[in-house]
Amino acid sequence: MNRASLVFLGAFLALLLSWAALPFGNARGYGGLAAHVDDTENKAYPARIAGPAARGALVYADLGCAYCHTQQVRGDADGADVARHWGERQSYAREYIREPRVLLGALRAGPDLRNVGARYNTADAAERLYKLLYNPAADNQTALMPQHAFLFEQRSLEGRQPSANALKVSSVRSGFELVPTERAESLVAYLLSLKDTYDYPEEKRLNTPPAPKKEGSHQASEPKPAAAKPAEAPKK
Repeated sequence: MNRASLVFLGAFLALLLSWAALPFGNARGYGGLAAHVDDTENKAYPARIAGPAARGALVYADLGCAYCHTQQVRGDADGADVARHWGERQSYAREYIREPRVLLGALRAGPDLRNVGARYNTADAAERLYKLLYNPAADNQTALMPQHAFLFEQRSLEGRQPSANALKVSSVRSGFELVPTERAESLVAYLLSLKDTYDYPEEKRLNTPPAPKKEGSHQASEPKPAAAKPAEAPKK
């Protein structure tokens, strides 16, 4: 093998190893993360997604919500997510370890949803999300989000009591009610579960900038140079 071939092979291997180090290095670091157990609350964070919320994550993925919504609050150095009230702080890698499929997304045609459950923290939160899914333009005329009316169905009220989660919209026929399907209920349960309000001690310590030094504190630690004595006048 001549010298040129050896140089080419060495450069190729160096490039291959550098590219391989990126995914494998990140996977190793991410795979080593574990849930944090808070002894004061006797709870592990992040909590597991279970029940309707777990089924709702599958609906979220099936509907392609990640194409228009991200699930990652960026720090102040990378954007204005905290100023938009999309989260109280940036997202941590540890917060995703319980999720079978991480739905970070890439585009932001709509707002980030990582903390949508914290933003919709009211008694009528589910109803507000149902209405947003059914007809986004009713709340915002310029909304880019398409209608998800197929997640709801109209049921006759004949011989039955009105449903507790029926939507109050004007488009429903007289004698009928508009109710969310099981897919809609699961999706809303999943959205309301998205709230990263616990601040992990390790990540908080790593991401908290050091306190600035008080003005004049560095002068106190350094001895001041002695003032020079004035020169004596020569004796006659």
